[in-house]
This record gives sequence, structure tokens and C-alpha cells, in this order.
Amino acid sequence: MNLETTYLGLKLRNPIVPSASPLSHSVESMKRLEDAGAAAVILGSLFEEQIIHDTESLTHYLDYGAESFAEAISYLPEPRAFANGPSEYLDLVRHAKLSLEIPVIASLNGVSPAGWTRYARLIEEAGADAIELNIYLIPTNPDEPGAVVEERYLEIVRAVRAEVKIPLAVKVGPYFSNTANMAKRFAEAGAQGLVLFNRFYLPDFDLVNLEVEPRLVLSRSPEMRLPLHWIAILYGRVPVDFALTTGIHSHYDVLKALMAGANVAMMASELLQKGPGRIAEIIAGLQGWMTEYEYDSVEQMRGSMSQQNVADPAAFERANYLRELASYRPDPSGTQRR
Repeated sequence: MNLETTYLGLKLRNPIVPSASPLSHSVESMKRLEDAGAAAVILGSLFEEQIIHDTESLTHYLDYGAESFAEAISYLPEPRAFANGPSEYLDLVRHAKLSLEIPVIASLNGVSPAGWTRYARLIEEAGADAIELNIYLIPTNPDEPGAVVEERYLEIVRAVRAEVKIPLAVKVGPYFSNTANMAKRFAEAGAQGLVLFNRFYLPDFDLVNLEVEPRLVLSRSPEMRLPLHWIAILYGRVPVDFALTTGIHSHYDVLKALMAGANVAMMASELLQKGPGRIAEIIAGLQGWMTEYEYDSVEQMRGSMSQQNVADPAAFERANYLRELASYRPDPSGTQRR
């Protein structure tokens, strides 16, 4: 059977792509992902804070002691003349491209256009096959209208798109007043792919020490329902490739993503818990299921459960709300379940 798919114009051997995580922070780890069957790899993100920190650090050392001798300020050029960003990331891109046969997709994580256009260009020059722009924007100003926030997203995409020629995917959260409209506008701004959805990490409270503390919780399969819902709605209506991320843990999850309309299924939590070898197990499960149900290719099933192809399109909208509530059944054991 044919497991091949395409994503961002890249031909992939199967639809399983490890998303940005500690597993893609070194070439050795990425090589293990490739050997296990990964079709492409998303590098760990380069964060806007890293760029700002490196720039501020360089500025500090360039200015340090300049007041001692007037001529000292001319010893070195202005900070902007330096390629002073995280060069290690660019080296990682270069080494990954030399060592891996699968596509290498870089990841930029930030909240503003500043610096991103420059680093997007450097990443392209380093050889990345594509860029995933991970916009991690959490607006907290109650006086800032939603339209202003949305325009900020689009401004970032337009700026990066104008700077590079390689394919661009945009990874965003679900918190828009009209997700479908924003998906269309991202495509118009130059995105060739949408990664749904960014999983915002929320802090917890330490009740004893009265502190706010970070607490990373890995995803679970039920969390894929939100991106599954939206990809099924957007498939065939917005001209981009779709990647479903969050909650991919089994070959059943991959199958659901494909049938909703996704080109690829991205995973991280499952691989962090069980190791890269889990990819080969999921591929085997995918092949076994396709054989049992007589599917010849991934393309044959893609979008088959999208809103435009199912017998009851209203199942994705408000008309299904009452049926969802009515479907609840108490578990005889006393635990609640549906």
C-alpha cells in the first residue's frame, strides 16, 4: 500500500512527522527518529527571547568600558552589523540537512515581526526545507480589540513570507473569534500550511508557597478532537495543507487526522514517553488497519470524514449539540463516561 503524502510541497514517505520537541535538539536524536520511520522532522524552536537575549548581551559587552576612552567606541562596529543571533541553531539546520535524508523543517517561535524576517532568511540560507512559524501570542490587554490582535498575527506571516521563498507553515492556537476566517486570511497572507493547534502551556499555583509555577503536562488522545473538528471543517475550503498536532498517540489517531483532511499527523508527547521506536509501531498499525479495511493509499482516505464529504455535515455544527448531550450514559460502576 502507498503511505506517501505531500506536505508544503514536500513528498513524504508517510504522514507521521515528529513535532518540535527535545527530540529534535540534536542531529543524533533526529537520526533515530528518521531510522524509526519519521517522514520529516520539525527542529526544536528558535525562540524570540533567545534572539533578544543574544542581541542585548552583545550590546552590553560592546558598550562595556566605552566611557573610559573616547576612541573606544570606534573599536567595533554597531551591534546591527553582527550576525549575533543564536548561531548554534543555524549550525543545527546545516548539520541536519547533511545528515538526514528526510525533509528538515525549522521552527520559529515568537510574538512580533522584529528579528524574525532576518532569521527566517538565515535559516533558508542554512538549507531548511521549510519553516514552521509558531506564533505564541497571548493578548492580556482588555482594551485591545480582537481585530488588532488578529492583524498582528497576519503582519508576522506577511513579513516572513516576503523574506523567504521556501514553504511556510503557521502554527497557531484556536482562540480566534472566527477560526475559519483567520485560516483563510493566513492563506492569503502567504501560508502554505496550517498546523492546528498550538498547545499553550498554562501555569499552576503552588498553594503552600503562594507561587505561580510552570507545570508541563503531556497531551492525551482526547485532546486531538479540537484540531480534528476544525481540520474537518476547513478541508476543501481553505487552500492550504493541514497538520494535526496535539493528541496523536496511536495509529487510530493518525487515521482520524487523515480522514478529517490532514496531510500529516504531528506527534511529540507519545515519543517523549515511549521513544522514537514508537513511530515504527504506529506505521505497522496503520498498515494493518488499511489492509483490513482495503485502503490502497493514504490519499484514498484523506478528507473522507471532512464536513464536505460526510453524509451529515451538521454533525460538525450546533445541530449536533443536543445529540452530544443526549449521548451521555452513566457507567454502572459509578464512574462517569459517555
